[in-house]
Amino acid sequence: MSRIDDDRKRMIALRPADERGATRADWLTSRHTFSFGDFHDAAHMGFGSLRVINEDVVAGGTGFPPHSHANMEILSFVLSGRLAHRDNQGGGAVLQAGDVQWMSAGHGIRHSEFNGDTTEPVHFLQVWIQPDVLNAPPTYLDRHFARERRQDRWCLVAAPAGEDSDALPIRQDARIWLADLSKGQALDYSLDPARRAWLQVVSGSCALGELALSTGDGVAVSAESTLRLRADAGSAATSSVILFDLP
Repeated sequence: MSRIDDDRKRMIALRPADERGATRADWLTSRHTFSFGDFHDAAHMGFGSLRVINEDVVAGGTGFPPHSHANMEILSFVLSGRLAHRDNQGGGAVLQAGDVQWMSAGHGIRHSEFNGDTTEPVHFLQVWIQPDVLNAPPTYLDRHFARERRQDRWCLVAAPAGEDSDALPIRQDARIWLADLSKGQALDYSLDPARRAWLQVVSGSCALGELALSTGDGVAVSAESTLRLRADAGSAATSSVILFDLP
């Protein structure tokens, strides 16, 4: 990670979009914030319990054939197109933009993810978080988070089970927030200085404090109590971000 401001180098670190790993095939383009698959970078193995952020674009009529996972909380954020999920526990859905899918792999689950459209690509973020309990029963759930719930405000999409009935009940002491910022709009987030956070820019341009960010950038944060995020006032587009509040 690039370090910002020597006086704060242990507090904020930038992961530039263009330094992410890449996987390219005739059916898939994937960018890896952390080490994944054939991309290995010892300096970027994850951030606390956050292990994977992959930005995937899958061509129409193609996808990931059945494969297995265990002991991982896996979330998919659909940005555009249609994502079709099937698993051996009976879970299945075709997800669209604004939908977030949660699959807790538990002691083991086998699933497939395919583009639900035969011609148009599907664009989504795949996130893996280590659970705080091992070998639990696998489970699946998806929910839609409408734009008005996240426009110029934080929308909680995942939290520990039982904490918020509208959020996906992940098996980790983590909270995941979405926000879409109109140009020039600002949002603050209060962070326990004993915890850490990861900010991922999904689209648009914005600033975290004085640090300018653009699509695909990520920022690791620790030992901070307040985060101030502001969308670029000169941009005509909405700036979309995901914030991970982590133990």
